[in-house]
Amino acid sequence: MLPSQLSSGDVIADRRADYAKMLAESGEPASAAELMEQALELVPRWAAGWFSLATYREKAGDASGAIAALNEVLALDAGDVFGARLKLAVLGGADVPDRPPSLYVERLFDDYADRFETSLVEKLGYSVPGKLAALIAETTDIPKHFRLAVDLGCGTGLLGPEIRARVDRLEGYDLSKGMLAKAAEKNVYDHLGQADLSLEPDLSGVFDGELAASRADLVTAADVLMYLGDLQGVMAIVRKLSVGGAIFAFSVEDAQQPDGYVLRDSLRFAHSEVYVREILAGHGFTVLDLTRSIIRMDGGKPVHGILFITRKSVG
Repeated sequence: MLPSQLSSGDVIADRRADYAKMLAESGEPASAAELMEQALELVPRWAAGWFSLATYREKAGDASGAIAALNEVLALDAGDVFGARLKLAVLGGADVPDRPPSLYVERLFDDYADRFETSLVEKLGYSVPGKLAALIAETTDIPKHFRLAVDLGCGTGLLGPEIRARVDRLEGYDLSKGMLAKAAEKNVYDHLGQADLSLEPDLSGVFDGELAASRADLVTAADVLMYLGDLQGVMAIVRKLSVGGAIFAFSVEDAQQPDGYVLRDSLRFAHSEVYVREILAGHGFTVLDLTRSIIRMDGGKPVHGILFITRKSVG
């Protein structure tokens, strides 16, 4: 559910918010902001309303007004389900966080689950699963078949069918229950579970119950790491999950800068090749192969990515 669709609990405020949304969609964001301000006079503790106001003010060119509205959101919503802190960072109103709020990511993909594949694959030309599977198959000096593969951030399961024939057992993990439900419909995963890759390994969900450490000889993460800035935490999970000599295949959005990572207007992170290599080396992984590719379209523009095939050291 989009923020503008969340009810304030006040009929008049909701009506004004609906009119504001219509004005914004008609290309009148300044008028939409004025009407949204009137709605918030009636319900000043409406976090979703403040987030909508921030959106309208930003579109109207009022960055300082948008920052003020986003700070109201954070004051009312400590869990930051709307991702206000990310937006503040993009607008220059806060430091760039090292990861997005888990509640924001979970809500985003729960809301997106039903239309995810149609939007991403058919409309935006998303191609990472096929390209990553092909790179795994083409890379020399790695196994052609794997005992146990773990698909981190599996989403609706687009990568699963691409690698199913190459693995004996396939596990998938995602933060969104809605995405996991869609992945289950494909009937290609032997186990699906909810996991938060922003948490330390033992709290992530990847090792719950009888799920052992050092169990995977293939770990994949297709179009997942762009929802994390600092990759140290997720690499700790991958390291603990992998046996010696395991393959870790994944993609990142290409920051196209010398080092580090950046938060983009899309509220996704992009990482430089140098930064990724440094993180990998620090966790005992060596890059075997990589390729640069356009991984999807966004706003009519190509999004450039880097696909990596890496191996964990033995011992």
